[in-house]
Amino acid sequence: MRPTAWPLIVAVGGALSLGACASMEATPDQLMLPGNPDGAPRPIADHDWFLDSDPDAASLIYGRVESDDVWLTLSCLRGSGRLELMRPADADRQPVIYLESGGETERFTGRVEASELFEHGEVIAEASTTPPVFQRFRRLSWLGLHDAEGRALMVAHPSSTDRIERFFAFCG
Repeated sequence: MRPTAWPLIVAVGGALSLGACASMEATPDQLMLPGNPDGAPRPIADHDWFLDSDPDAASLIYGRVESDDVWLTLSCLRGSGRLELMRPADADRQPVIYLESGGETERFTGRVEASELFEHGEVIAEASTTPPVFQRFRRLSWLGLHDAEGRALMVAHPSSTDRIERFFAFCG
């Protein structure tokens, strides 16, 4: 899937107007609604999930518009039931993408590849669309990404939650 998904990722990166280096600036306590009884995370004002697709492939990208501040990219071929996951690598270059959503967690082991966008390269892993963490993500519209610096919550804004379902419906 890599050769087909890569042009789409590059196109989305261009659409996000490449800028500063990727970072996860928000801390978990900044993302929780004060006094929210269900503890649901809240979106970050300048970050969101963006969907890009063509007839054969789609990518769901979490990041900041008009920058290369991309935290996670999920890509697939239409109806494949398979995902390619990509995140910027940390200085330790561990080839793991550790995700959570609504109490479900999953670690995806992949590889680290060099990148023109990210200083330490990018972690790339593959997965099925069926693990419980992705099913929760479809329902709750947020994913937690764990890395060497801690946990960052990637929460869809209310106006963009349908992008997540459209992405997974496309992927199969």
